Amino acid sequence: MLEIESKQNTKILATVGPACDSYDNLLALVKAGVDVFRLNFSHGSHEQHQAVINRIQYINDKYGTHIGILADLQGPKLRVGLIENDGIQLNQGDEIVFTNEEKIGTKEGGVYMSYPEFANDVEVGEKVMVDDGKLVFEVVSTNKKDKVTLKTLFGGVLKPRKGVNLPNTKISQPCLTEKDLTDLEFILTQPVNWIALSFVRHPDDLRDLRRRVYAKGHPAKILAKIEKPEAITNLKEIIKESNGIMVARGDLGIEVPMERLPIIQKDIIKKCLKYARPVIVATQMLDSMTTNPFPTRAEVTDVANAVMDGADCLMLSGETSTGDHPITVVRQMARIIEEAEKKYDIKDKRPKPSNRTRTFNSDVVCNIAATAAMDLKAKAIIGVTSSGYTAFRLSSFRPKTEIYIFSDRMHMLATLNLVWGVKCFYYDRFTSTDQSINEINEYLKENGQVKKGDIVINTGSMPLQKRHRTNMLKVSEIE
Repeated sequence: MLEIESKQNTKILATVGPACDSYDNLLALVKAGVDVFRLNFSHGSHEQHQAVINRIQYINDKYGTHIGILADLQGPKLRVGLIENDGIQLNQGDEIVFTNEEKIGTKEGGVYMSYPEFANDVEVGEKVMVDDGKLVFEVVSTNKKDKVTLKTLFGGVLKPRKGVNLPNTKISQPCLTEKDLTDLEFILTQPVNWIALSFVRHPDDLRDLRRRVYAKGHPAKILAKIEKPEAITNLKEIIKESNGIMVARGDLGIEVPMERLPIIQKDIIKKCLKYARPVIVATQMLDSMTTNPFPTRAEVTDVANAVMDGADCLMLSGETSTGDHPITVVRQMARIIEEAEKKYDIKDKRPKPSNRTRTFNSDVVCNIAATAAMDLKAKAIIGVTSSGYTAFRLSSFRPKTEIYIFSDRMHMLATLNLVWGVKCFYYDRFTSTDQSINEINEYLKENGQVKKGDIVINTGSMPLQKRHRTNMLKVSEIE
């Protein structure tokens, strides 16, 4: 059994990159508290990602861990092309042309922009933001074919290959690009647990991806990244269509007014709790630790607030993928989470079952289990799942007790490692309800999770062999 340093309920998602992709570093990150690894398909070859997946699987097989893998599709990321002299100085009032003709960019000849429909989609007066908003332009004119003239509002050095955001523009480009489809073809041959779809604007974007995943018979869950204004408009429908949500604060903080970001983050988390969808808060959580050994006080507060808002999982990006202190940053995040959780309580925000959903009966049982666990001061709530839904629902109630989930699907155990408070175990002896409950309780006692005299709440389905949704609750005393 692997010795894990941290015991927090809020999970840690770490992005893999050259700073941490060796076997020794991945293992050290798991020991420090990483629950899920993110593979960023904006970077790296399939061969490189394959090597990382193999190392994670080896760790799981050798140590009996259930470390999850999240594959993050790039989506329609817009960028400028190559630029002469590694950059163009643009001052306020300067004009420059963006074109879909591939060329080395110059101030006089224009700059390539990687979005073919750019000239057709933008309108005069709309804003164009480059390099995470460091440069801001306004559309002066467009020929609706291949050239757009921009006026510089906030200048600086326009550097090559920098990202472009169009906060006012309705983009016609599909959510899944040709690159995404090629990456997806590879991903669906791998034991990936979550697939993150970038720049989601509408629930149909998720339905398209889900159809492709289902067609390959892959069990991966689908996670929607919220980073466009249209996603905020369609938030409720996107949450319901997804299996999970990522608050992708990097692009979102550029696409919407930055001062709205904290309220949007809180609202997304609240709605995800309501609909029992795990939610990740991402981007610049401990960004200064990319180079520094300690975080800023503002970053510590940001991480703690995300925990107390109710996030399931917090994500590290460049801090672990390219940073100088990947293991130290995970340990620091774990310590902040652990301290914040001492004051974490959402008793006034807990979701209420809705009789307008297909899962109403099961939701009621799960919520009663969480309430009973608090009233009885139970040691644990124990569930059995095949789809993962029981774990999502029990977790969304954020009970002040352990959540132990059993499944006969190894893939599901790693999938649930992203969900708040859930600890997973393998079990495949589904004979009778009473026998399974007794065996599961005895297993937990033998492994030190519970002891004689502890009260536990067992949930499950009857008849057990049918594997229906949770419809049964039993209060047990460990013998």
